[in-house]
Amino acid sequence: MSTLTVAKALGAGLRRAMTDDDRVVVMGEDVGRLGGVYRVTDGLQAEFGPRRVLDTPLAESGIIGTAVGLAYRGYRPVCEIQFDGFVFVAFDQILSQLAKMHARTGGKVRLPITIRIPVGGGIGAAEHHSESPEALFAHTAGLRVVSVANPQDAYTVLRQAVACDDPVIFFEPKRRYHLKGEVDLDPVDPLPMDRARVVREGHDVTLVTWGGLVGTALDAAVAASDDGVSVEVIDLRSLSPIDHDTVAASVRKTGRVVVTHEAPRQAGLGAEIAATVTDRCFEYLEAAPVRVTGHGMPYPPAKLEGHYLPDLDRILDGVDRVLGRVETFVPAPVPDAAAPGGAPGSPGATRTVEAVAR
Repeated sequence: MSTLTVAKALGAGLRRAMTDDDRVVVMGEDVGRLGGVYRVTDGLQAEFGPRRVLDTPLAESGIIGTAVGLAYRGYRPVCEIQFDGFVFVAFDQILSQLAKMHARTGGKVRLPITIRIPVGGGIGAAEHHSESPEALFAHTAGLRVVSVANPQDAYTVLRQAVACDDPVIFFEPKRRYHLKGEVDLDPVDPLPMDRARVVREGHDVTLVTWGGLVGTALDAAVAASDDGVSVEVIDLRSLSPIDHDTVAASVRKTGRVVVTHEAPRQAGLGAEIAATVTDRCFEYLEAAPVRVTGHGMPYPPAKLEGHYLPDLDRILDGVDRVLGRVETFVPAPVPDAAAPGGAPGSPGATRTVEAVAR
């Protein structure tokens, strides 16, 4: 066992992957001499040379496009995007080329490319440095999407991603880069990359999250236990595909589920998880699923991110809502002009519109 931070564990995973397979190349802005903006690739260029650890121009679309060409020729590129907001420049290459090439060629071409992206808020970063775009990639068929939350997963899942023959979007929560933990550098039977992990068992409420909020969720579970509530915490780890079996097994035990993530609520992954739980566990549910998320707005300036990100209090409020301890606001239905009493201007319609306004 070694004690490593998440950042050092990622570097160790890359070093091991490059040692095991000389087709693995690392590329990105400042990944060579500087060792990456978070020093994840520190020392790799000195060890493996500039032909395997490439400093690229500041052009994310070019990085991914070059990686697609390299993968076509048999390499296994690992690309680093410096910050989450910069990956949008490379969207066309990722969504139009990388994700579709396998299907477009009838399965003849595989593109084993890993794209590492520092993601999420919590460090007081500048604009475009705290995005949570996981739903955008998880919605794109042809991509695998993972997010790690501890040093062991950083090491193990990164090696699994590099060895995978499918393109993998690999999210690294910035707020956890300096988290330390023990890492087994030769795990005998690691958890598969697409499996969720139950990180704390409980029997009253299932709390599902991933990445940067795993630590906050665990803190919320401890705080809830002081109030007599047993919360089971699931680190989803894989966001595409989602391990719905592990979530469903937990909800069938607890009867209640809260999903929390940093991205805005609308069309976020929380909606996908809540819908699937409802489909698969309807007869076990004691309450409707609850989502605790970022707000429906662009990520705010650093001094305001504490109001935007789900924190301990907001997650505990979600737990209280799913337990029925506090009232949950349910919007009134929008008036149906075709229904009796619901036509615009009718008394019934007026009452409904007033209810919506409240």
